[in-house]
Amino acid sequence: MGFSRNSCIDATEPSHAMTQALCGGDHESSEFDDYEVKFKSLLYKMFWDFGLGCVIPRRERRSSSKNGEKGGRGLDHNNAWLLAEAGGCAADEPHSVHSSFRFSLCSQVELESMTVNRSNNTTVLMVNLGSGLLTDSKSQDLKWKRIETLERSISPLAHSLIRFSYSDILSATRNFSKGRVLGRGALSCVFRGRVGFMRTAVAIKRLDRDDKEASKAFCRELMIASSLHNPHIVPLVGFCTDAEMGLFLVYKYVSGGSLERFLHEKKRAVKGCPALPWPVRYKVAVGIAEAINYLHNGTERCVVHRDIKPSNILVSSKKTPKLCDFGLATWTSAPSVPFLCKTVKGTFGYLAPEYFQHGKVSDKTDVYAFGVVLLELITGRKPIESSRGPGEENLVQWAKPLLQQGGVEKLLDPRLGFTPKSMGQVTRMARAAAACINNELRRPEMGEIVTILKGKESTVLTRSKTLKSGATDSHRELLQTKTEMKNHFALAMLGVELDDEDSIYRR
Repeated sequence: MGFSRNSCIDATEPSHAMTQALCGGDHESSEFDDYEVKFKSLLYKMFWDFGLGCVIPRRERRSSSKNGEKGGRGLDHNNAWLLAEAGGCAADEPHSVHSSFRFSLCSQVELESMTVNRSNNTTVLMVNLGSGLLTDSKSQDLKWKRIETLERSISPLAHSLIRFSYSDILSATRNFSKGRVLGRGALSCVFRGRVGFMRTAVAIKRLDRDDKEASKAFCRELMIASSLHNPHIVPLVGFCTDAEMGLFLVYKYVSGGSLERFLHEKKRAVKGCPALPWPVRYKVAVGIAEAINYLHNGTERCVVHRDIKPSNILVSSKKTPKLCDFGLATWTSAPSVPFLCKTVKGTFGYLAPEYFQHGKVSDKTDVYAFGVVLLELITGRKPIESSRGPGEENLVQWAKPLLQQGGVEKLLDPRLGFTPKSMGQVTRMARAAAACINNELRRPEMGEIVTILKGKESTVLTRSKTLKSGATDSHRELLQTKTEMKNHFALAMLGVELDDEDSIYRR
C-alpha cells in the first residue's frame, strides 16, 4: 500500500479520534463523502468493539514541561495509526463501505517514511490511535485534585493523628499478604500489621481505590472515628493518603477476635470452647450498650453507627468488648431526629423495619440492631437461619412472641448453664431486647437500655409497667409488623445484599 506524505493529513496533529480519509482521483462528490463517514464510523466501532487495543504500543509517561516544545514534538512519534486500504476484489465499487479492506498498523515514524504509489481506485483511511498521554495526564490531575480536596477537608483533625506513608503501610502488611487479612467488606479490606519503632500492632483498613465514593467515605469515617474517645470503642491511630495507591485508615489492633467468631464459629467447638460463657456475654452487652449510648448522647454531634452486629464487636484478650468499623456511620442533627437516606446500607437481620422499608435513619436504628445482638447473646442463634424449623428461621420473628408472653426460658442457649445470679441478668437482658425490637414509636433511647441492663430498679419497674400496659396492643403491633418481617426475611433468604452508602446511604 502506498501514498505520498503530501497527500496525508498533518501527522503531527495530536488527535485521538478518527482523523481524515485519504482518497484517490477526483472523487469528491457528496455520495462519496457519505460513504466515507459511514466507513469511518464502521472502522472505529470495529476497532474498539472487537478489542484490537491489545496491539497498541505501550503508553509512555508524559515528558516534563522542561523539555519544552522539543519534548512535545517527540511525543508524536509514540502515536499509533491504523491504516485500511479498499480496492482489489471490490475495484468495481471503489466507494462502497461493503468493499474488502486490508488493515495494517504502523507507528508515526513509519507513516512519515512511507511513499505513495496510489491508484485512482483505492481508498486509504488513517485512524490516529494516539498515545493515551492526554488521558493519563487528565487522570493524574484528577487524582491529585481529589487528594488536595481531601487534605483540606481533614486538615483540622490531621494533627491529632499519625500520618503514615504508603511505604509504611506496605511494610506493615508485608505487601498486603493474604495471611494478614483480618476481614473484607464490599468496598474495603482490613489487614493486620505492625508499625513504628515499637512494632505496635494495628489494623489497617484499605478502601477500594476504584470506588468513586472512596474519598467521601474516607473523609467521613476519619472525621467521625477521630472524634470518639470511649473505652468500648476501637480508637483510630492514623491514616495514609496516596494519589496512586489509595486511602488507608489505621486502627488499634484488638487481639481477641470478633463476637461473631465466639458465638457462631463452629471451629471453636472442636477446640473445646463450644460457647462464650454467660458472664462474658453479659459484660459484652453492657459494654456495647454504653458505647452506643456514648455515640448518641456523649459526643458533640449524635453519631449513628448503622452497622451494629457481632462481626463489628471485638472482644479483647481480657474479654472487654469494643465497637469497631465506622464505615457506614453518619451524623444526625440530634438524638431521635430521623432523616431519610437514598440507599439502604447495612446487614439483613439487623435493619430496623422503618430503615429498610422507608430509608428512615435515627439513633433508634442502632437501638433495634442492638436488640438483635442481645437476642443472639441470649439464644446463641444467628438472626437469619434457613436451617431452622418453620417459624424459627427469623430470630426476631421467633423470639418476639416469647418475650411478650414471658417465655424467656425457651430462648436460652442450651449450651450454657445458669445460676440464680445469672438468671437475673438474663431477665434484664431479655427485657432490654424486647424494648429494642419494638416499633419505632415505642422503642426507647439507648440511655434507658443501659439502665435496664444494669438493673436500676426505678427504671426497671417503670419500664416493666410500660411493657405490661402495652401487653394488650402488643399483639396488634405484632400482627401489624408481621408482613414487614416476612418481607425482610424473604429478601434475606434470597441472598439479596445491601450496598455498604447515602442515597438511601459499603468498607
